[in-house]
Amino acid sequence: MARARELLELTASLAADYLESLDSRPVFPSGGPEQLRAALDTPLPEDPLDGALVITELAAAAEPGIVASGSGRYFGFVIGGALPTALAADWLTSTWDQNAGLYACGPAASVVEEIARRWLLDLLGLPPGASMGFVTGAQMAHVTALAAARLHVLEQAGWDVSRDGLSGSPRVTVLVGGRRHVTIDRALRLLGLGAPALVAADGEGRMVVGALERALAATSGPTIVCAQLGEVNTGAMDPLAAIADLCEGTGSWLHVDGAFGLWAAASPALRGLTSGVEWADSWTTDAHKWLNVPYDSGIVACAHPDAHRRAMTVHAEYLVQSGEERVRDAVDWTPEFSRRARGFPVYAALRALGRSGVALLVERSCELARVAAQRLGALPDIEILNAVVLNQVLFRFSDDALTDAALADVQRCGEVWLSGTQWDGRSAIRLSVSNWQTGEDDIERVIQAFSGVAAAVDSR
Repeated sequence: MARARELLELTASLAADYLESLDSRPVFPSGGPEQLRAALDTPLPEDPLDGALVITELAAAAEPGIVASGSGRYFGFVIGGALPTALAADWLTSTWDQNAGLYACGPAASVVEEIARRWLLDLLGLPPGASMGFVTGAQMAHVTALAAARLHVLEQAGWDVSRDGLSGSPRVTVLVGGRRHVTIDRALRLLGLGAPALVAADGEGRMVVGALERALAATSGPTIVCAQLGEVNTGAMDPLAAIADLCEGTGSWLHVDGAFGLWAAASPALRGLTSGVEWADSWTTDAHKWLNVPYDSGIVACAHPDAHRRAMTVHAEYLVQSGEERVRDAVDWTPEFSRRARGFPVYAALRALGRSGVALLVERSCELARVAAQRLGALPDIEILNAVVLNQVLFRFSDDALTDAALADVQRCGEVWLSGTQWDGRSAIRLSVSNWQTGEDDIERVIQAFSGVAAAVDSR
């Protein structure tokens, strides 16, 4: 064990050095695939190597290919950082190495998920009786929720999908907004439900309620509606209260993709954006986004625990399952069998931040996004394309070529990193404020990075 302690102390030192470099290192790495392969692709050793040598050489060889996504200067996609307490809990999670699929394999992992579930439902304004699973991310959270939805709506139509499969079943119609996230489509494909029917979205990406009403009127049989809190480019929030009313009137299952936008419910100042969320049937979100726990960490909740459990659970004579509500077997709530104990970092993050800390993190991110939009919009030739209601800013220069060139220049400089996208068939740049460390000085770096491009355009 002495050697294990030495190895872990070495690793902790390397990790601390990395974290302390985040404010000064280039956000995107300099190493290309050839350099990384040359450093990492060694022959498989014939004999064991010293662990300290392996870790030291791994850290050195991987360094040129590590994205500083934990930095406050990283604005790409919708990626949070890692709160120190959550990171520390994640290290313990790896050290304890619990198989969190069954209570019998990890009692503490099971109980901490019970508590984190209760805290999350309360924080996000969801029904206290809802069930919850801790999965890899929103993708598998959608698969889980929509599997429960599929079972429920087909059962309402007199079909047992668990016993009889989909062959010969009534067709399940799935209605989604035109700007939904592609993980919804893939979840439906994995579940054998096919491509969804598209409902019109407005200029911000919100589902149009009138269009949904017409689509539901033209639909018969089992129906699932997928709404969205936080369009990935604009941050726009679907009008959930009106959507929920329509779904209740038609008996449709309402699923909410809240990968990052659901966290607005934790803020008293922003909660109104999620009005009606409690009337849905299922919800998904990511803890590795706004809660800032390490990857990977997704959450699924369901207002119909029986459908959720029956869609997921398995039984075998060799499993030691509780078979009762006294203890939680996570295998009942997720598609995974053996699984990492993801509840520990979530529990630690929530306890470290508290209710006010989560609200402050979300509110500060949104305020910084508004500041960024105001400052960017004041630069020559830059157009802000969205109403900044959350943490996303969408902008572009006057034409696609200039927009793409400006983004490439800024990415290359290494001071900040943002990602590109397409909006209404035009190139655009997306800025996402999702990191607990991001501050006004980081927004200033964004402005300075784009100021040079805007000044060059203005002088033409």
